[in-house]
Amino acid sequence: MNAILAITIGGLYAIAFYLLLRRSMMKMLLGMVVFGQAVNLLIFVAAGLTRHVAPIVKEGATAPPMPHADPLPQALILTAIVIGFGILAFAIALFHRAYKELKTDDSDALCDTV
Repeated sequence: MNAILAITIGGLYAIAFYLLLRRSMMKMLLGMVVFGQAVNLLIFVAAGLTRHVAPIVKEGATAPPMPHADPLPQALILTAIVIGFGILAFAIALFHRAYKELKTDDSDALCDTV
């Protein structure tokens, strides 16, 4: 299972880097999205995949029952997803405005017009 996840994460990183090196702004944006998802999956896998009980402290106990799943990586990934969505929305609006003004999404042409 870990080998399949490692290959999947490596493939996502390869796709993301390939897309980030393209000249089209929309392909760069798609590369940023894929890169963010690869990072989220890497954090999730690095924290360890478990099917243990939820870390809820029962009434009268001082600690959750062992073994329990670690909620911190899940919270970090959820936060990263929300922040990534906000950045994606801003980047789409920015690229749309640049395309309306300059009539191109080629990154070299954008640098020449500035």
